[in-house]
Amino acid sequence: MSDAAENVPAESLTLEEAIANLQQTEDPGLRYYAAWWVGRFRANQPVVIDSLVVALADELNRSPDGGYPLRRNAARALGKLGEPSVVPALLESLDCDDYYVRGAVVESLGELGDKVAIPRLLSFLDGGVEAATMMPGKPHLREPYDLILEALGSLGATEAVGQIKPFAEHSVEKVQYAAARAMYQLTGESSYGDVLVQALAAPDLQLRRAALMDIGAVGYMPGAEAIAGTLAENSLKLIALKGLLETHLRQSPDDALTSEAIHSMDLMDDLL
Repeated sequence: MSDAAENVPAESLTLEEAIANLQQTEDPGLRYYAAWWVGRFRANQPVVIDSLVVALADELNRSPDGGYPLRRNAARALGKLGEPSVVPALLESLDCDDYYVRGAVVESLGELGDKVAIPRLLSFLDGGVEAATMMPGKPHLREPYDLILEALGSLGATEAVGQIKPFAEHSVEKVQYAAARAMYQLTGESSYGDVLVQALAAPDLQLRRAALMDIGAVGYMPGAEAIAGTLAENSLKLIALKGLLETHLRQSPDDALTSEAIHSMDLMDDLL
């Protein structure tokens, strides 16, 4: 989390305090932090879920640019709590005019795994790559296309392959990589995994970090060696290799330890 809440000691709050702060409306800062806290610590309780859904419609916590910080944290938290009943509320929040709220909602829909979200997510791709342009006066595209593509891949939206594929040629690298990630998940074609491996040599550190997480998330085992050699923090490379290994094991019969899995563990040991 890149917000100020990450600098607050997690132990400074109890579950009871977090719930109380989440439900009050006098101090937006406390409510904002509480929304982060309940997601961070997976406080999956009915009262927490209900309070977060209410926070999704909050009008009080506004940033100078007109955004909705509390809504963003509430959306992220709902994705981490794994409660499928919140999907309708999240889908409704996709109409929010805050780009970052929409992005947080899309991520959570991908995490929750309910395919009912696929048609709504697909609607963002209407107009294709030509419509995926920069928002005038903003440092981002009109929609969080990278997150939308990743969510469609996570949801197994094979019906979306035709709409996703052209985004692999988008002018923005993060969108290209998100499309490659989704296409690998949906088709299993190694050429898309190779795109992510090539991205590990990108001159921009943020792009290399994103590619690390992408390869780990999709379990593209041929990328293990490249992950270990990427010019990035060892901590991130370990996270990527761990994700790679876990995904590979889930896809292997009887969670068998293949030679590829063993090699990945050896690479992790070398990074420690």
